[in-house]
Amino acid sequence: MVKADQDYAQKETLSRLQLLMFLRVGFVSLLLGVAIIIQVRETKTYFGEILNAHYFLIALIYFLTFFYVIALNYIKNFPRFAYLQLLLDTTFITAIIYTTGGIESIFSSLYLLNIISGGIILYRRGGMIIASFSSLLYGGFLDLSYYELIKPIGYHLPYLQDYQSSEIFYRILVNVAGFYLVGLLSGFLSEQIRKSRAELKVKQKDIADLEILKENIIQSISSGLVALDEHGKVIAFNRGAERIFGIDSRDAVQKHINDIIPFIMPYLKLTNPNKFTQLSHKRSHGQQIDLLLNISPLRDQDGSKKGKILVFQDTTRIREMEREVKRMEDLAMLGELAAGIAHEIRNPLASISGSIQVLNDSLSKKATHINKRLMEIILREVSRLNHLVNDFLQFARPQSIEIEEFDLNQLIMDTLYIFQNSQSWSQNLAVETKFFSPLKINSDPQQLKQVFWNIFLNTCEAMPKGGFICVSTDKMKGLNGSGEYIDSVRIKVEDNGPGIDAKVIKDMFKPFSTTKKDGSGLGLAIVRRIVEGLGGKVSGQNLAGGGAAIAIILPFSIEKGG
Repeated sequence: MVKADQDYAQKETLSRLQLLMFLRVGFVSLLLGVAIIIQVRETKTYFGEILNAHYFLIALIYFLTFFYVIALNYIKNFPRFAYLQLLLDTTFITAIIYTTGGIESIFSSLYLLNIISGGIILYRRGGMIIASFSSLLYGGFLDLSYYELIKPIGYHLPYLQDYQSSEIFYRILVNVAGFYLVGLLSGFLSEQIRKSRAELKVKQKDIADLEILKENIIQSISSGLVALDEHGKVIAFNRGAERIFGIDSRDAVQKHINDIIPFIMPYLKLTNPNKFTQLSHKRSHGQQIDLLLNISPLRDQDGSKKGKILVFQDTTRIREMEREVKRMEDLAMLGELAAGIAHEIRNPLASISGSIQVLNDSLSKKATHINKRLMEIILREVSRLNHLVNDFLQFARPQSIEIEEFDLNQLIMDTLYIFQNSQSWSQNLAVETKFFSPLKINSDPQQLKQVFWNIFLNTCEAMPKGGFICVSTDKMKGLNGSGEYIDSVRIKVEDNGPGIDAKVIKDMFKPFSTTKKDGSGLGLAIVRRIVEGLGGKVSGQNLAGGGAAIAIILPFSIEKGG
């Protein structure tokens, strides 16, 4: 900032010096030419002597001006260069007075012009210095002339014999006072102009900064902002509006709003200001978006209405979330209702099952074989229905999380051992484990047992004729719910079965998504519900060489109640 101000001051001084040189040549040439004409008409005796002196002064001024122009290319301190020129100009003015009649010369007022130039270019200090030097030269010249130590060119007799010493002193005093007064006033006015110019520059910069800030604020807000004048022409169209409507601001500004956003015209006729209106808009590529519109009056400083401000907020995502929340609320209510119904079904099932068992045991030995078979079918179907109800209740009403520290590898081995000794296990299955040890985690072991049990059961059912299962664990970095990378553990269960059916692979963890004839479609849904409740993620995929894999990522530790 200081460097910029210095550069500006240098440029300003340079421009004033150039103007001073131009005016010096023109003005001095004009005045001296007029003086020559006047003196040639009045006298003939000393014409040649005066004319030679005048020609010499003109030539010298031209030469010095030429020197000044050349020196401008090499001078770095322009204020000092200005002092040099103005002091030399004061000397030249004294020489001009000397060659044009001395005390009777009409060119003594040139001192004032030179002092004014000093005040303008070098401010108050320059004006006072030039006034002092002018006073010194003018007073000295009159004193030397009065005591006849010097005489103006062309005068051979004492030309001050008609003047008294008091008159000479009075003339010197008046001129010196005038010199200092002009120097003081010109310097004061020049400094005031400089101060005003600096203040104006600061104000202009502040205004420019405010304009930039205002423009940045308007362009940075995510909402679409459109400003209209009183005739309905667009005077502002920010980037948010460009993004919403797919229209470049250069194609919108200074055009009527009806040519840009015609569907908005009915809303502009509303007389209720600051009212929010929900509306829909179909973009050029066919996408339907929801918009929240607010129309406010655009007012001038005096409060008069100058147009309207339209603010568009894209609420498509919010509306989708609202619909999703409503759907989730409906599903939660439906789940609660279904869970209640399932619970009520469970009680009669128990009564029916018990009654049929008693009836089956009480059948006489003479009962036909077909009745015995029917009783067994009823008991099996009741058992399957009871199992389905249990799965549904477990999915609809998950257990509360009980966190404790345990060895994950040992938990998997215990679950696998129990599963291998259950009726669901097939003797034609081979199991391999690849564990990363040790793996101490803080989670809910009971719910994880249910997760592994369901996965093992799903894997065995996929390979009824036998196959190979590989269970592995490993450490990794995983994303939590906030999108941050945390230390995690990955459990992977792979098999060499037929793989996951392409029809259900995308929805394999959704409720009732199954291709099995007797499957409930809730096993993997329960897995997903439990894993996500423990802060983890579950995914499934088919392997390139055949078979399928289910991967579970769990954090090493979760907060209680998380």
